[in-house]
Amino acid sequence: MKNVLSQIKPGLVLVLFGLAFGIALGTGFGINEDAFQGYIAEGIAAHPDVHDANSQDKIWRYVQRAHFHSAGIAAFSIGMLLLVALSNIRPAIKKVTSVFIGLGFLYPFAWFNMFLLAPSMGRDAAHSHIVTELLTYVGVGGLAIGLFILAGNILFGFLAETGET
Repeated sequence: MKNVLSQIKPGLVLVLFGLAFGIALGTGFGINEDAFQGYIAEGIAAHPDVHDANSQDKIWRYVQRAHFHSAGIAAFSIGMLLLVALSNIRPAIKKVTSVFIGLGFLYPFAWFNMFLLAPSMGRDAAHSHIVTELLTYVGVGGLAIGLFILAGNILFGFLAETGET
């Protein structure tokens, strides 16, 4: 079993980091939701020209989405990583595939980045910020590439160990 998990360890580390982030956010909400709400309110008060009546609720929703996506992506990524470990993908490609799947942990950070930036620059600017877009594209892109490699192997024998299909 240890050998099987060692092939997916890089991706597993990333996914577990994402899971820990989601748990930490949820814990933070439970301990002091007012700190999150206050951060938003202070930013809106300091920069009213880039906000509307919906800003408080929408920005609060950004940090909630970071929490939800972090836990959700981690949960199904762990399942995908176990499928990679049990597949007949070549061992070196298993590591690469696990990293691609593990990169999905970055997507929730796009939502968290929007939460951090939106109070001072507005929702639209935070949504199209280069860091937000980079986290989105690398996170979703990596996850999609990992999924396609895994699905290709399961369905068509793509990148299978020599002699196996």
